[in-house]
Amino acid sequence: MSFKLRDYQQEAADKVTAKLKEHKICILNGEVRIGKTHVSLNVASKYNNVLFITKKKAISSIEDDYRTAGYKFNITIINYESLHKVTGVFDLVICDESHNMAAFPKPSKRTKAVKQFVKNDLILMTGTLLPESNSQIFHQLWVSPYTPYKGNFYKWHKTFGTPAKIFTSYGEANDYSQVNYSKIEIMLNRFKVVVTQAQAGFTTKVKSHILKVDLKPQTIKLMDKLRKNGIIEGKEDIVLAETGVKMMGKLHQLSSGTVKLESGKAITIDTTKVDFIENYFRGKKMAIFYYYKQEREMLINKFGDTVTEDLNEFNNTDKHIALQQISGAEGVNLSAADVLIFVNFGFSNTKFVQSKDRLTTKERKENDVYYILSNKGIDNKVYKAVSNKKDYILQTFRQDERNILPEED
Repeated sequence: MSFKLRDYQQEAADKVTAKLKEHKICILNGEVRIGKTHVSLNVASKYNNVLFITKKKAISSIEDDYRTAGYKFNITIINYESLHKVTGVFDLVICDESHNMAAFPKPSKRTKAVKQFVKNDLILMTGTLLPESNSQIFHQLWVSPYTPYKGNFYKWHKTFGTPAKIFTSYGEANDYSQVNYSKIEIMLNRFKVVVTQAQAGFTTKVKSHILKVDLKPQTIKLMDKLRKNGIIEGKEDIVLAETGVKMMGKLHQLSSGTVKLESGKAITIDTTKVDFIENYFRGKKMAIFYYYKQEREMLINKFGDTVTEDLNEFNNTDKHIALQQISGAEGVNLSAADVLIFVNFGFSNTKFVQSKDRLTTKERKENDVYYILSNKGIDNKVYKAVSNKKDYILQTFRQDERNILPEED
């Protein structure tokens, strides 16, 4: 085997192996770009039959790492959505981005599918173990028969959680998100191997830049009309926002100049953001994150064949790349870009944190990340929330909207 781990990676691999030997579970909690995949494959080389579960876009990269290192052990590399195609018994299961199994109070369909295959050792691999709530640890460990937590989530929460209520549009409900970290910290440390960029020798600084643009007056009027009436009527179609969730979504779309009509068709009504990107970043190799599919169409219409969605083409040509944030946030290396630009971003703090670090390498000293915000759009409020380690939720949106008075027609 010609491939050799860096010293910090080998140290991490040895620690993971020791944790698995003692507990049958290890949480490899590593920051982005430190080579968690290389570490886990090194550990896996000591096993006979390994299942590596990841996201679809990461499969080819992991396969390349496996081949390049010259490993010979049996490995099945598959995305979470395709687990139904897998058969066999595995002596090690690796769950990449394991925080995607963190739903509570009930396990997600994805988590249940994973649990069927975990009969022996388990590596949970993530950079954001508990992105939104300490309650998110339960089902990540629940997939293993060796979980220290016996019984269901509700029983666990009675022991480790704090009872609370939340008020929704449907009335009062139990809030299971409150768990004191000190109550679970000792147990978690038994399983965790932490690798930071600092330990790995990274010195990259992420410089965040907020650039604001003025949307067209007509776009602002449409936002105000939607807020006031809950509907925008066109000649052949309508924009309908009869619930708080739909209102939040429609205003979020309009903040970047697109909107999805009631018929299902999405349209572009304002190209201010992409026009600004074209002019401001001229001559730069760009990696651009968008959120809604119509924003992709807007970018392709603006940049034509100078933009690609293929990572290999991006890395080996002078083309820019456009990726949807929800898919590009995890396991994607965009270090070939000069700048990372968000034409829009979602409501999740987890995706926000992971996606903004996609340029980082050990050799790179500085990352320039640009957020293009509209002066009167709700994207400003979303940014404020997610950049402060919070999700932007319906309750937050409603509080924000109380402070906004629509302009008169």
